[in-house]
Amino acid sequence: MKKVIALLLAMVMMMSLVACGKSSSDETSKDGSSETIDLTMWCIATESDSNRHAYEASIADFKAAHPEINLTWEATQNQEYKTKIKAAVAANEMPDIFFTWSCAFLGEFVDAGRVYCVDDVYAQYASELPEVMMGNVKFDGKYYGVPTTLNIVGMFSNMELLKEVGYDEVPATYEELIECCDALVAQGIIPFGCSGKETWCVTEYLESIIEKTAGASVLNDIFAGNASWDNDDVAKAVGIFQEMIDKNYFDPEGIALSNDEVKANFIAGKYAFYMNGTWNCADFDKAGLSDKIQVAEFPVIDSSKSKLGELIGGPSDTLAVAASSKNAKVAAESAFEIAKGICRYGYLDGNGLPAWTPDYDYSSINSLTQSVADIVANSSQMVLFGDTAMAADNANIYLDYVSQIYSSVINGQEFVDGLTKDIK
Repeated sequence: MKKVIALLLAMVMMMSLVACGKSSSDETSKDGSSETIDLTMWCIATESDSNRHAYEASIADFKAAHPEINLTWEATQNQEYKTKIKAAVAANEMPDIFFTWSCAFLGEFVDAGRVYCVDDVYAQYASELPEVMMGNVKFDGKYYGVPTTLNIVGMFSNMELLKEVGYDEVPATYEELIECCDALVAQGIIPFGCSGKETWCVTEYLESIIEKTAGASVLNDIFAGNASWDNDDVAKAVGIFQEMIDKNYFDPEGIALSNDEVKANFIAGKYAFYMNGTWNCADFDKAGLSDKIQVAEFPVIDSSKSKLGELIGGPSDTLAVAASSKNAKVAAESAFEIAKGICRYGYLDGNGLPAWTPDYDYSSINSLTQSVADIVANSSQMVLFGDTAMAADNANIYLDYVSQIYSSVINGQEFVDGLTKDIK
C-alpha cells in the first residue's frame, strides 16, 4: 500500500511537466481492411539496452493476442537512432510505429505533420494511463504519443568503495560529496565514470549540477526557450563541473569510452559513483549489486536557489505513429497495447517507474527501483532531459558545447556566451 500511494503521489507531481507542446498537425486515418495487416516498428531496444527484455516480452504478448497483425521491428543504438528517425521524418519514409523522446523532440515531428493524432485511441485507455502522464506528448490540446516509463537521473554509489574512505552513507550535502571525492582520489579510487563518447551521458552530470546551482525553474525556462543561456549561475555550474574534472574526480579514459563500457567499469568496482538514468537499476540488480549500491539524487549546491526534490527526468520514452501509415488507427491501437506491455515488463525488471497505473503485483521490484520510487514521490519539480526538451537543432548545438566542456576546450563563460549567440 505504501508503494501504491507513493506511485500515485509521483503521478500527481508530474503535473509540472505539462505544456511542452506548441503546435498541431492534421489527424489522418488510413485504416487497413485486409485480413493480415503488416506493421513495422523502430526503437532503441538493442541487445545491450536495459529495456530489451521488456520490448521482447511485450511484443511476444502482442503477437499472441493479434495473429491478424504481422509486426516486424528493429532496434538501433541510441545516438544512431536519433539521426535515423530524423532522416526518415524528413523524407516521410517512416515506420508505422516508432520510438521517440517526448516534448520538443516529438514536437518537431508533429510540427512537420508527420505524426498521427491518437486522441480517439487514448480515450479507450485513459482509465489506465493517467492524463498527467500525457503532458509531454500533448500539442495544442491533442495527443501524439504513448508514454511507457518515466526515469530520472540517479547518483548510484558503490557503498563498499565509500566505506574504504570512511563513509557508511551516501554524502548528503555537496560539501560532503567533495570531501568524499577528495578522500577517494587520495586512496587511488576514481570517484566518477562518464562516457565522453556519448555526450548525453555528460549532460546527466552537467544538468544535475546546473539544476542544483541555479534551480529547476531556471533550467526548465532555458530549455523551453523562455529564458536566456546568459546566466551567471549556469556559468558557475559549468565551472564547478570542470573543477571536479581538474581534481581527477573523473576517469580520464572515460572521454573515449561508450556508456556501456563506463557502466561495465562501475559494475566491476572501478568507480565509486555513476550518474545516469534510473533504468540502470535492472542491470545493477541482475549483476547482484542491489546490496552494494545505493541510489540518491545529486546534492544541493546553492540552497538559496535549489532544493532536494528538484530532479532531472520525467516521462520521456514514447511510442508514436506515423501519419503516413496505411493502417494508422490500427497502428495506434497496437502502439498503446505494446507500450502498456513495455511499461509493465520494464517496471517489473526495474527499468523505470510506470507511466501506466499498475494492475499487477509488483511487490518483487528490486530495492534500487523502490528507492527511486521514494525519491520521485518526494519530488517537487522535474526538468526533462535537455536534449529532448529542446528542439533538435538547438539540442545539437547544446550537445556540441557540452562536449567541449567535458574536454575542457571552453570554460563556463564561453559556454553561456556561445549558446546565447548560437541558440535563437
